[in-house]
Amino acid sequence: MIDGFNVPWIWLLLVGIPLASIIVALVVRSLFEGEGKKKRNVGSPYIWTGAAALLGVGVWFLTRRMYSGSLHIYFYGILIMIGVIAATALAYHEAARRKLDPDIILDMLFWAVLGGIIGARLWHVFTPPPSMLVADPLSGELVNPYFVGGYPHIFDIFNVRMGGLGIPGAVIGGALVVWIYCRKKKLSFLTWADVIVPGLALAQAIGRWGNFFNQEVYGKPTDLPWKIFIEPLRRVSGYENYDYFHPLFLYESLYNLMAMAILLWLGRRFPKRLKEGDLFLIYLILYSVARFLLDFLRLDASQIGGVNANQTFVAIVGLVSAGLLIYRHKFARK
Repeated sequence: MIDGFNVPWIWLLLVGIPLASIIVALVVRSLFEGEGKKKRNVGSPYIWTGAAALLGVGVWFLTRRMYSGSLHIYFYGILIMIGVIAATALAYHEAARRKLDPDIILDMLFWAVLGGIIGARLWHVFTPPPSMLVADPLSGELVNPYFVGGYPHIFDIFNVRMGGLGIPGAVIGGALVVWIYCRKKKLSFLTWADVIVPGLALAQAIGRWGNFFNQEVYGKPTDLPWKIFIEPLRRVSGYENYDYFHPLFLYESLYNLMAMAILLWLGRRFPKRLKEGDLFLIYLILYSVARFLLDFLRLDASQIGGVNANQTFVAIVGLVSAGLLIYRHKFARK
């Protein structure tokens, strides 16, 4: 498969997992151990690493190809994990820079990631791209593959190998969990949203490269120097005779890196002029503009009633966020 590569499973089990556990533990320790303050208990990162290793063993055994004695590694999942680590590290240091308790980032991390994954998966399930639609056995019409026959196919919904994840849903799910966490802990959601969003943009920039390995999220055919070759089996129906396409994943990745830089710069350049939640709103505006424009090039955009679902949603989010930002600074009471 294009998405990964096979290596002997026994070497991953005996060498890969312990080595990865040691590396992760050292990275976590260097990133999150107290600096210039009372040293924090560094035993917990090792516990997290051990738990991750055990989970990895279970996943690898479940996905192992019994007939070949090998494991299939998915680059998308690896890149998402790297993105989460990078986002956590950036948010941790942003919190420390603002003289907030950075350990709060670690406390909410698991729940925020879980909420983001659930939200991303549900977004994809309810807004699959046209290429995933299947013919209903009764009516013959093209329908959502997760609801063929008019009822939800639970196992398919949880089978992430059938499809992917939707970034709008990830943002919604993660934000909702962070809001619940902040409400429970009596913290300011807007303050912590401002701390998190630069790292979120960074995670998106890294995670988008999973689309490169999956050969997905590409645009219309092009002959530009940075064109990307798509294998025939991965081409959208109607474009089988074209070889090279716009690398939309690359465009969005670079844009997200720019958005991260803008958010970090604004937070440092105008700390007194910015209100709580401004960076969160600016992030929503920046992402909405990018996604809205890039979807004009996208060949396999999700549709609801003939309307581009993602493009319409981000247009609404971008306009509402811009309106709130203007209102807060021009009309709201100071």
